[in-house]
Amino acid sequence: MDTLSNMLSTIKNAYLVRKEAVEVPYSKQSEAVAKVLEASGFVKKVKSFKHKGKAYKGLSIELSYDETDLPKLMNVRRISKPGRRIYKKADEIRSVKGGYGVLVVSTPRGIMSGDEARKRRLGGELICEVW
Repeated sequence: MDTLSNMLSTIKNAYLVRKEAVEVPYSKQSEAVAKVLEASGFVKKVKSFKHKGKAYKGLSIELSYDETDLPKLMNVRRISKPGRRIYKKADEIRSVKGGYGVLVVSTPRGIMSGDEARKRRLGGELICEVW
């Protein structure tokens, strides 16, 4: 099962029904992608936690809305999938929706936004784009 796709679709669906927060299963990659979304302003707060009496961890994501109660995140598109990985060089990384969105890239220095990867001259695997 692709936990990252599951997390992204859970966040998108939670925004559609105006939820305040959502909980998803924890993975290092999911936490890193959620932190990029938090730094870009698409989600309010990301926090990992451990269920009481359970062996597994979870990830709590607080969703953010603008002044007119519209969701900050309108859509998500997974680019690199488990069956087909997509890699780009630093100069091939482009902005999403004219700068209104964010591209999440997995680089040798960790998971970061496309703008940050381009500034650091790092290429890598394109994970998803959010707008």
